[in-house]
Amino acid sequence: MEEKTYLKWYNKIGYGSGDIAGNVVYAFLTSFVMVYLTDTIGLASGIVGTLIAASKLFDGFTDVFFGSLIDKTHTKLGKARPWMIYGYIGCALTLVAVFAIPTSWGRTAQYAWFFIAYTLLNGVFYTANNIAYSALTSLVTKNSKERVQMGSYRFIFAFSTSLIIQSITVAFVDVCGGGAAAWRFVAIIYALIGLVVNTISGLSVKELPEEELNSGIENDEEKKYGLVQAFKLLVKNKYYMMICGTYILQQLYSAMIGAGIYYCTWVLKNKNLFGVFAWAVNIPLIIALIFTPTLVGKWKGMYKLNKRGYILATIARALVIVAGYMGSVPLMMLFTAVAALGQGPWQGDMNAVIVECSEYTYLTQGKRVDGTMYSCTSLGIKIGGGIGTAIVGWLLEISGYVGTNATQPASAITMLQVMYLWLPFVFEILITILLSKMNVEAANEKLRREKGIE
Repeated sequence: MEEKTYLKWYNKIGYGSGDIAGNVVYAFLTSFVMVYLTDTIGLASGIVGTLIAASKLFDGFTDVFFGSLIDKTHTKLGKARPWMIYGYIGCALTLVAVFAIPTSWGRTAQYAWFFIAYTLLNGVFYTANNIAYSALTSLVTKNSKERVQMGSYRFIFAFSTSLIIQSITVAFVDVCGGGAAAWRFVAIIYALIGLVVNTISGLSVKELPEEELNSGIENDEEKKYGLVQAFKLLVKNKYYMMICGTYILQQLYSAMIGAGIYYCTWVLKNKNLFGVFAWAVNIPLIIALIFTPTLVGKWKGMYKLNKRGYILATIARALVIVAGYMGSVPLMMLFTAVAALGQGPWQGDMNAVIVECSEYTYLTQGKRVDGTMYSCTSLGIKIGGGIGTAIVGWLLEISGYVGTNATQPASAITMLQVMYLWLPFVFEILITILLSKMNVEAANEKLRREKGIE
């Protein structure tokens, strides 16, 4: 039986464009906050890493909190859209604050400014915005193909934005003067762009009535659960735990790739190569995303495609290590591109997998927790990305790296090779293992048969 369609092409594109807003925050923050703090402001990488790690303790609570609030929200805009639209105002303000540390202040005050701004950005405003944005996948359509398409459109915009941010930011900052004021100005421009695009994206789709989402069956008992019970529902769902683990590993991977600006500057002796590597990562991802909906249909589901894609990515990252020690930049870029091609399908269909994960909770526990379920996206992005950035800071500190020095010790060069070549390979192996166990589609199909649900 043909599934009912809910979205026009412009709804899908409008929704997907929301990740432009998300990535003028996320790509800018993860790729450049550490180098801004160490090389421009002069803060110690180890202390910065510790502050970021401490901030994550707060973040872990707010993800489930905001997810639960979204599930209980009822407005004319719907459940998720108000949090997405209004939450971004705070994102824009705190993004600028992170890159506007007063240079005339003492070190303690500068660390405090960064910690407060970074925590508010990640733990409050980005959380509210990103969980709501992700949850819309399950709230604006019940069509599985449209959900995969929404994910593909979303991440095409995400990786395109990341490519632009990583390619132009270094030159943009240099053109603006190259100092702290230049970083602040660039942050303001990115924040304004994000604010406009996020608003347009939030207004481009409309949430379905709750009775339609629940197949016309309204269950009052279903809504009567608190934050603690919501957390228990998530923990009971093994696929939620797997997706959280995968998300965190992906962001750890991205943090090490983001540390490539140090690798390009000190190992390859050309900081502009960081932007070139961004092309090698993002263009193959975008190509893979374009074909993901077709491949999901051809392979009758997402499980095989995701697992095989990451097997390819893992092999390619091993070859990046070989090329790196050979000193061949062209080969490094080639294998980096192949790895990104293998990662693409999971990036495109992960939102649809999360919908299946939410359905698994409904089939096993009888409760709808769509907004709370999408806490795994924000949790993974913030915990993984934040801890990844913290690890970068700690490893730089341990190695003896000093951003304001004209040269770096051999220990720092060796550490940069470990961070950029070896750690991404390790994370790829772990993600592949998790994806090989994440066949939630088959689990749901079995449950439906057992319950006699068509």
